[in-house]
Formats: sequence, structure tokens, C-alpha cells
Amino acid sequence: MPAHEETSNPLVRERAHLAASRAALRAMREDVQALDIRDVTANWVNAAVLQAQIDDRIKALADLSHTPLFFGRLDYLHVVGAEKAEGAEGERFYIGRRHVHDAHGDPMVIDWRAPVSQPFYQASRNNPLDVDHRRRFGYTGGELTAYEDEHLTDPAETEQTSRLLQAEIERPRVGPMRDIVATIQPEQDEIVRSGLGGTVCVQGGPGTGKTAVGLHRVAYLLYAHRERLARTGTLVIGPNRSFLHYIEQVLPALGELEVRQATVEDLVTARVEVRGTDEAAAAVIKGDARMAEVLRRAIRSHVTPPAETVVVVRGSRRWRVPAYEIEEMVGELLARDMRYGAAHEALPQRIAHAVLVRMEEAGEAPDDRVQNAVARDPAVKAAVKAIWPAVEPAKLVLRLLTDADFLAAHAEGVLTGDEQKQILMARPARSVKSAKWTAADAVLIDEAADLVARTHSLGHVVIDEAQDLSPMQYRAVGRRCSTGSATVLGDLAQGTTPWSTRSWEQALFHLGKGDAVVEELTAGFRVPREVIAYASRLLPAIAPGLAPVESVRETPGSLAVREVAAADGLDAAVVAACEESLRHEGSIGLIAADARVPALSAALAEAGHSVLSPGEETTADSRLTLVPASLAKGLEYDYVVLDEPAAVVDGEPDERTGLRRLYVALTRAVSGLVVLHAAPLPEQLG
Repeated sequence: MPAHEETSNPLVRERAHLAASRAALRAMREDVQALDIRDVTANWVNAAVLQAQIDDRIKALADLSHTPLFFGRLDYLHVVGAEKAEGAEGERFYIGRRHVHDAHGDPMVIDWRAPVSQPFYQASRNNPLDVDHRRRFGYTGGELTAYEDEHLTDPAETEQTSRLLQAEIERPRVGPMRDIVATIQPEQDEIVRSGLGGTVCVQGGPGTGKTAVGLHRVAYLLYAHRERLARTGTLVIGPNRSFLHYIEQVLPALGELEVRQATVEDLVTARVEVRGTDEAAAAVIKGDARMAEVLRRAIRSHVTPPAETVVVVRGSRRWRVPAYEIEEMVGELLARDMRYGAAHEALPQRIAHAVLVRMEEAGEAPDDRVQNAVARDPAVKAAVKAIWPAVEPAKLVLRLLTDADFLAAHAEGVLTGDEQKQILMARPARSVKSAKWTAADAVLIDEAADLVARTHSLGHVVIDEAQDLSPMQYRAVGRRCSTGSATVLGDLAQGTTPWSTRSWEQALFHLGKGDAVVEELTAGFRVPREVIAYASRLLPAIAPGLAPVESVRETPGSLAVREVAAADGLDAAVVAACEESLRHEGSIGLIAADARVPALSAALAEAGHSVLSPGEETTADSRLTLVPASLAKGLEYDYVVLDEPAAVVDGEPDERTGLRRLYVALTRAVSGLVVLHAAPLPEQLG
């Protein structure tokens, strides 16, 4: 739409455009709702598919009353895509979460993912990208209440930090995680818009927006490659259910409704139920990539050289395939390193083909039907069962974990004797159903299943908090994007599992994406500068060499560290700090060592406060969440009260993991952090 002179009251004019855009969106939705498909479908199956697509379109066109329909405006110097004629009038575009057009098909709001929208994030005074004027809008409860202008080609105007952008970042958080589409920064935008063909790994400290960047990348890829990803599928993998519940509204707010979300455990427990837990040492060994070789050897050990000739009877004729010839077939299949199950299916066809060659030499003219019949012959089936028997993955893993001799035979030179003893079940189970499988066992079964039959690959997978995955878990995820791509998100300093990765190079190798591009986000937008500087004192101990986050937000008074004189007064001090925080607007998170949660829950209940569990949505009436330190990762709150840092450290199996857990807990606050302690603080905090 052409740019034109502003009215005397620009805010009135922009509100009018917002109202007109909302009306146009309603009209678009009503047009879809009014579609009559009775005469355009050949049968009920086509009708059901088309109706499902229409229903999805209706959902995508919903007008979310408290979500701004557009958040920015671009006034171009020239008509986009045309020759830049001297004196030509430019174009104006409103940038929002989805495309909206009027009754004539003219755009009223441009999707933020469209190429014409990219300068909203990338244009600067040094490189205006043909943009004369960028406008940002401020909203309160869905109503447009403010605007802010940048004249990118005006040499007299100095560059300033956006006040509205700062306000949007600091807006109180009530409810699930929200999108950052209005505040995406240039370095984030480059990652979001990187191509589908390549895998991207994003190393980002607390508050750098890596999770939001990953989710917006999914939304962008679905926009740019919708048909392809509709066929191949997308998946977001998070560390736990609480985290997935927290982020689940981001993609719908961007108009994307059909992205599956899961934990790694969800992916690998289709075959068994997880009812047991491993000691840390055993879990580390089971999660080691060397286990893949142990499993490969164990599966291939089921292949037995043929002992006798196979005789196929067809009418009055007998056709013989000698053992040495079948042995050559078996050797060829083993050399090709096919999936075990695929080779199991191929062997009877190989034997049948050998029979057909003999038939042809005898003057017969067999066809494919004859070959298939020979492959199903009882003699051939019996031979294949003896030579290349079917393998059930869970039974195989159960035998490895309960039969010391079987494990030793296939772990020789791979695992030490002590390591083998560590992973053997203390109480061997009699069957797959009775076994108390652990999460690490389920990953082993998933690996074995892939050795038998290839795992289906998706088009794109996002892995958040990836630093906590074991090598075997990386392999499990990598199988699910073996022919697609991935976005890997994480922070090496926040690795809090005994098997957490030490480098992205190693992680990407196990994922099967060794050629991935690694990007680092170091500009912090969520955590106040004082808070992140305090937490960064731990970095030399937990992630030497990792650059600390440089927060763009200076918030005086955002950090308070208070010592409580007596340990028995700590609970009361924590309750008082929560009450103090509740006087502010927004969400409150009380983070404590897992062992301290019951006592603090009781103290808060006695003081008349009800609390939410991690992942439960905060509301205006219920804003206090009690968060075990083990579940704090990925979550954020306006104000955080952190109970007894030493207890958080002591709750982990080793000091490095404990300090990393503390680093996570210290960096969940958006506006303010209060640290309360009766025991001495860890010396690394100075």
C-alpha cells in the first residue's frame, strides 16, 4: 500500500488500521467457514480430508484478542521488487503474526516470515535495506497504545535503544511462554531464517532467547517449506513435560497448529514402560555411544552359517541350493551392513532366485510369481529361520543386561569388566514385561530396534536443552531426522546430567550432523545485567572458556543476596521474600533444592499461600510457583526467590553438576532475584 502523509494524530490512524485489519481477518475466517464442499469431493474420504484442512485453516485464522495483529510497520523508499525510479513513491507494509488481506486481495498485514518483512529485523542506519522509516507499536491488553519511529535514512537522527522493545521484553509474564516475534534481533533473525537443508546448533547462555529462536525457526520453515514439511513432519523435543507445557502456546500464536512436541523418553518408550532408575554410573555407561557397537555385535551374533543344502520341491522336480552357495549370500548381506530385518527379508528372495536360475537352466520359464512362491516354500522358510532368525529388540537388550556371559562376548574390547558389571541388572527379570526398565534401557532398545528396522525420519527436529542428552540419546534423535535437518539448542554451562555433553562437536557427531553450523548468542535480553553477572561467577568452574552473557538490560536493585542468621528461620524468611515479590506485578518462582520443596510447601500453606507446580499456567489470582531445582531449566519468572544455594549444589551427585544446577536456578529471573541462605554460599560465588 502506498505511503502517504500522516494525519495530525497518527495513533488514531494506526488504531483505525488495526480495527480494519481485524475486520478483514474476521471476513477471511467467515469466507472459509462458508465453504460448501459437498459438490467438490468424489467420496467421503476426500471429504473428510478436505474438511480437516478447512478446520485447520479456520483455527489458524482465529483472532486472538490479547495478541497484537501487527507489531511494526515498514515504509520503503521505493516499490518493492521494482526498478528504483527517481521520485517514485514507496510502499508501506504492516508486519504481523499472519497475513491478512482485504476484500480485493490487497495485503493489510504481512506475515513476519515473508521476505518483504525481513528488513523489519535486519535494517539499520548502516544498511537501511531501502527502508526509509520503521515504526514499532506498543500494546496494552491487545489495544494499540503507543508507537515509536526510526528514520533510517535521516543522518540527523541518532541511534537509540528502542523503548518499546525494552518494554516488551520486560512485560510481566503471566501464563505460558510467549513468542518474541516483535523483538527478534538481527543475529537471532539470521538463525531463524537459515535454510531447511542444513542443521544449525545454537549455543546460548541464559536469556539469549535460544528457545524462542528455535520455535520461531520452526514457524519460519513451515512457512517457507510448507508442502515438504507437511509430508515429512516436524517435531520439537524438550527436556520434560513441564517445559513442553510452558512453550506449547508459542507456535499456535504464530499460526502453526500441527507441530508435535515430545521428550526423548516419549520417543523411545513405545516398546517398554519405564519403571526403574539407574545409578548415575550405570546411566553414564548405558548412554555411552560404545553401547551401539555392543548392540550391533549382539544382533549380528544371531546369524548362523548354513549347515545343509536347501531342497525345494516343485511338482516332480527337486531343486537344490548347496550350503556353500547360501553361505556366500549370507556373507554378502553381512558385508552390505543392511538393517538386520531387511536382510532377514532379503535372504529368502536370494535363495529363491538361485532356484529360478536352476529352473531356467533346465529349460523352464519361471516368472516373479514363481520366485515369490519359492521364497515362501517351507524348506526355504525353515532355512532362513535357522540362519537369520527374527530378533525382538527388547528381548535382546534384556539378555545383554541379565546374561553376563552374553554381554561379555559382545562387549569384549568395548567395555571394561567393571563397566559390564555396572550395567547388569541387580535382579534379573524373567520377561520383557516384568523387567523394571530404566530410561537409559529404553534408549538401548530403541537403538536395537533401528538396527533391525530403519526408524522413520522427519523433515525437521528441534532439540532444546540439548546439552543434557547422552550420546545414545543423540543417536535416538538423529535417527528421527536422518534424512532431514535439525535445530540444536543449548548451553554447555547448563548441562546438569552426569552424561551432559562437553562440546557441541561431539554432540553433533553423535546426532549424525557433523557438518552443522554452530552459532553463539551472547547478547542477553531476559536476565538483568546484575543478576547474570552474579551467576557468571560460576562459569570458570562449570564451563571454562565459555563467554559470559552480556545483558542489554541494566536494572538497578534487581539482585539481593540475604543471609539468614539461623537455619530454623530460613523457611519464614523465604515466605516473607515471596510475599514481598508478590507485591510486584507478574509471575513469581520460588526455586529450591528438591529435598527442600516439601518443607517450603508446608510453610507457604501455613502462611495461607497456594502454589502452582512447574508448567501450570499462572493467572492474575495465582502467580506463585514452587519449582524444584531439577525442573527449573528453561522456565522463566518475573521475580525469583532462590532458597539455600548450598542445598541446590549438594543435591547433585558431584560438585560440577551441582554448580551448574545453581547456575540455572540463578538465571530464571526477568526483573528481580532474591537469594536467601543460612549455610555459607559456594565459594565460587565469591
